[in-house]
Amino acid sequence: MNDEQENPDEQENPDEQEKLEEQETPEEQETPEEQETPEEQKAPVTQEGPIEVKGMKELVEFIAKSIVNAPDDVVVTEDTDEQGIVLKLQVADEDKGRIIGRQGRVAQAMRTLIRVKAAKAGTRATLEIL
Repeated sequence: MNDEQENPDEQENPDEQEKLEEQETPEEQETPEEQETPEEQKAPVTQEGPIEVKGMKELVEFIAKSIVNAPDDVVVTEDTDEQGIVLKLQVADEDKGRIIGRQGRVAQAMRTLIRVKAAKAGTRATLEIL
């Protein structure tokens, strides 16, 4: 008899061997730290470059300047009292409607963002539009 027919288990198909070698072992697979971050997690980018907002005052100032027609007239002051941080926003008279928005939606959205940022910092914050 032929030796090849007696021991079929000892011989492996060369194609199957290549497939097994090509598969990654668990040590070779990328860990979550090595994988690239999705585009959604990167900082938003404007025409000027990436947006970096450090504090509540800068957040209010950035939003207000983005909305109004006269961004040079936007002034944000930050005061602290017994209830927490008070942010006072001053804009040109013709831009007050833009800052407040229809039925106060823009102002309410800004106040919500400030409250969230303040909660993360462990304090309270309010926004006054002057």
